[in-house]
Amino acid sequence: MTDENLMSEDLTGLPAIPDHTLRLQQLITFFETISPEKCKDLSTIYTEDAYFKDPFNELRDLPAITHVFQHMFEQVREPRFHVSSSVLQGESAFIVWDFLFKLNKANAAELCIRGATHLRFAQDGRVHFHRDYWDAAEELYEKLPLLGGFMRFLKRQARR
Repeated sequence: MTDENLMSEDLTGLPAIPDHTLRLQQLITFFETISPEKCKDLSTIYTEDAYFKDPFNELRDLPAITHVFQHMFEQVREPRFHVSSSVLQGESAFIVWDFLFKLNKANAAELCIRGATHLRFAQDGRVHFHRDYWDAAEELYEKLPLLGGFMRFLKRQARR
């Protein structure tokens, strides 16, 4: 058996599951170096019919996903991700991240949202499933000037 055959089949003769290790690292690099320019064409990262869900959006197609990323740069200043860990198993990956940004106002302090993303890769290595998990109330609303006080009050009341 040639090296090429080992890459395309496992020992049972069945097609091997693609190893997405390099693709996951490329995706992490994309998130950690995200910019408006990199978000203009996401077709090398997401499939045309990719599914995307976060606390504010649930959509399925590349133009809508592109809009979510472009909109991020309109809503906040200096957005960036720091990925602290990742796990890859077959076609699924899980990344844990901090999203750092500043609100669009003068002298805004840097805020941090902690979350995680479940990804599934298509056969070609692009993402066809992207699901973000983070608590919008704790990670965002409680940190906003006016809404934050009210959210913290509600949280205290719920604990009673």
